[in-house]
Amino acid sequence: MLRIENLTKSFGPNVAVDAANVAVDKPAMIGIIGRSGAGKSTLLRMLNCLTDATSGRIVFEGQQISALKGADKRRWQSECAMIFQQFNLVPRLDVVSNVLHGTLNKRSTLATMFNLFPQEDIHRAIDILDRLGIAEHGPKRAEALSGGQQQRVAIARALMQDPKIILADEPIASLDPMNAQLVMQSLRAIHEEDGRMVVANLHTLDTARRYCDRVIGMRDGRIVFDGTPEQLTTGVARDIYGADDSFSEAATSTEIQTLDRPKTAQVVA
Repeated sequence: MLRIENLTKSFGPNVAVDAANVAVDKPAMIGIIGRSGAGKSTLLRMLNCLTDATSGRIVFEGQQISALKGADKRRWQSECAMIFQQFNLVPRLDVVSNVLHGTLNKRSTLATMFNLFPQEDIHRAIDILDRLGIAEHGPKRAEALSGGQQQRVAIARALMQDPKIILADEPIASLDPMNAQLVMQSLRAIHEEDGRMVVANLHTLDTARRYCDRVIGMRDGRIVFDGTPEQLTTGVARDIYGADDSFSEAATSTEIQTLDRPKTAQVVA
């Protein structure tokens, strides 16, 4: 389904991603972990064609994504939705309008300028917000919402694109533990219920283990681990992060409930 082959990105003498190879045979929820500067965000940006690769290939369902230009590139970006840590919403616009911006690639310039959307799209946006437990906030300005609510609005905007892949770049890095769980539950439910591939850069090991089917570890631009959450031991984590025996996962935990809670969970309204 997705193949990343010897993918490399250099910025002058600095190599951000170094000959990355990944093969994904079916939709999965994949977590990418590693220290800041390990190359996680650059890898996601190349998948979405926001950054061009220096060398190597990205192939999705037989199409070479890394070679796309112009309209074909924009079409791919509508099929490969991106969620950012900073939400990237329009603060003074209402929530429903922000969600509807997920359809801009399919709208005419005139409709975009005057914020005109078909009634069916408006109803669909509200349905998606309802699914994520925030439909009651639809008329509010985005800036009036909490960080966790804004991130769920960003997820709703991504779903409006009806994408084949959702990429999430540190989606919970700026959230408190409760909102972090709500966002991760939402992404997990989207994967399970819709059968969509979700790839998320994460900064906590317990989150990767709890919500992901597969975990990829990056260090200095290279993939140094690719396995199941069960294989992500503390020793493996030390190697990924280049840490010594003093490394403690507890310092980065987002867990706020008992450790025996099931791995998968449904969206909490």
